[in-house]
Amino acid sequence: MVPPIVRVPRSVYRTAGNDRGERAIPEETAIAFTFNTASYAVMMATPQDLEDFAIGFSLTEGVVPSSNAIEGVDIVEEDVGIELRIWLKAPHAAQFLGRRRKMAGPTGCGLCGIESLVEAMRPPPAVDEGLVFTPDQIMTAVNSLFPRQTLNHETRAVHAAGFWHPARGLVTVREDVGRHNALDKLAGALVRENATAQQGIVVLTSRVSVEMVQKSAAIHGPIIVAVSAPTALAVRMASAAGMTLVAIARKDGFEVFSHPHRVKGALSSYVA
Repeated sequence: MVPPIVRVPRSVYRTAGNDRGERAIPEETAIAFTFNTASYAVMMATPQDLEDFAIGFSLTEGVVPSSNAIEGVDIVEEDVGIELRIWLKAPHAAQFLGRRRKMAGPTGCGLCGIESLVEAMRPPPAVDEGLVFTPDQIMTAVNSLFPRQTLNHETRAVHAAGFWHPARGLVTVREDVGRHNALDKLAGALVRENATAQQGIVVLTSRVSVEMVQKSAAIHGPIIVAVSAPTALAVRMASAAGMTLVAIARKDGFEVFSHPHRVKGALSSYVA
């Protein structure tokens, strides 16, 4: 399998002087998703945790209602990339193929397989109530993610998504050059562990776009915490889903944009 990190030669130009050497950079590979031999999407991603990616992508993109619909996953390496062959059980395969025939155009990152503007903008499913967290717990969740970003420590060029549980700490972390991909891989990892994000916090190293809210809702995450800012649409979607959106998490604190009742001591007014 293609390694997730490659070391390449480079020249360095600094005010203190010039140098030569090597740098570790992340691999970026074309990953094709097929369902029962029907093509669906091609994503540029880090070639690591690919079974997690296949299962998580299938769930967060709404291709399957649950992992029980998946019969199996084959990872096939080809000259130009990697194909994830996802095999659906009979009734789900028929439903997917019926939908696939209606698709009129190409698909892209984040909204793969979407057939209309109405479908793209539909609210995510409402999340369960979940737990209430203290500001210290939220900061602990954020701070626990960075030491576990093994790929990013070497490359400084990948995103991470993690799941933090108040009793277990940081349970799972997945990394990828794409922020959507990292969250999909996290979703797949949780499913394979027979878990959901319901009783903890989804922690992200990226900005929060609407797709990140939709994908987190698909794995029943009631609270997202991100180091960067959200988009306006992401805030509206989180509000509609009943999700607490915490962002701009820094060493000195964070900002709450929707449903602050899950953050102990947070003010009740927020953007909706």
